[in-house]
Amino acid sequence: MKVIFIKDVKGQGKKGDVKDISEGYATNFLLPRGLARPATDGNMKTLENQAASEQKRKDQEKEDAQNLAKKLEEMTIQLKAKAGEGGRLFGAITSKQIAEAMSAQNIKIDKRKLELSEPIRHLGVTQVPLKLHPDVKATLKIQVTEE
Repeated sequence: MKVIFIKDVKGQGKKGDVKDISEGYATNFLLPRGLARPATDGNMKTLENQAASEQKRKDQEKEDAQNLAKKLEEMTIQLKAKAGEGGRLFGAITSKQIAEAMSAQNIKIDKRKLELSEPIRHLGVTQVPLKLHPDVKATLKIQVTEE
C-alpha cells in the first residue's frame, strides 16, 4: 500500500515521503495515529501544492535575506565605550550590544546571527560577519569610539 508520510517515522520515512508499506502496518499503525495518509490522486496533488508553497516561502526568505545583506554591507553601526590606554576597552562589546544598537536603527537581527568569535575589546572599526540565511552571509562594520 502506498502512503504519504505526514510526520517523520523512525525507520520508515520522513515527512512528505511517498513509500510502499505493508497494508497491515499502514492500516493498523500509521493511518490511525495520523502519521501517514493513503497516496490517492487527491492527496498526491495536495502534497505537490504544499511542496510548491514551501519552496516559494524559502525563496522569499532567501530574497529578503539578500536585500538585508546589501543594506547591512553599506551600513556602519556606531557604539561608544569607555577606553583606557592604547585604545583598550574597559569591558567589551558583545553581540547582544550590537543587536540592541541595530534594533535602535529599526533593523531586527537576532544576536545569534552575528558570528562574533570573541567580544570586541578595542577602539576602531571591526568587521563582523553575519549569517542571515544558510546561503546568505554579510559583513557589518562596527565602529567603537571612546565615550
